[in-house]
Amino acid sequence: MLPPPPRQPPPQARAARGAVQLQRPFLRGPLGVLRVLQLLAGAAFWITIATSKYQGPVHFALFVSVLFWLLTLGLYFLTLLGKYELVPVLGSRWLVVNVAHDLLAAALYGAATGIMIDQTQRHSYCNLKDYPLPCAYHAFLAAAVCGGLCLGLYLLSAFYGCCRRYQGKQEVV
Repeated sequence: MLPPPPRQPPPQARAARGAVQLQRPFLRGPLGVLRVLQLLAGAAFWITIATSKYQGPVHFALFVSVLFWLLTLGLYFLTLLGKYELVPVLGSRWLVVNVAHDLLAAALYGAATGIMIDQTQRHSYCNLKDYPLPCAYHAFLAAAVCGGLCLGLYLLSAFYGCCRRYQGKQEVV
């Protein structure tokens, strides 16, 4: 014979301690939107460079763009998933880490943009209508524009983080 059914429903299962929850306020907030724009502009920057013939100092610009694209991707997903506490030492200072990342990215994107502007000027001789040989002028020009856009986006997000810090807030979201 079976025992009688319980009179109360079983307790609700609690979420696991390490459960991942999407931080919707970050996704819809200014910093989340800026991060997505930084990822798109950064990808356009390094893809434009990588698909052209490049040499010399352009390697540094490509290094900067790929490095900060990957770092921004990591910051974006750690913040979006609310798992930045898992980062040793830095997780408790996440807003300061984001501002430092943005300022460093802006400085190095400034250098990379300067390199791309210089390379664009060096290849301006082949920007003629009937020039028969392949030329990287247009790719370098597009990369310089994307680099300037990245520089502006990183400065804007650093300014936003500084404003939040000045208001006494400790969190990114």
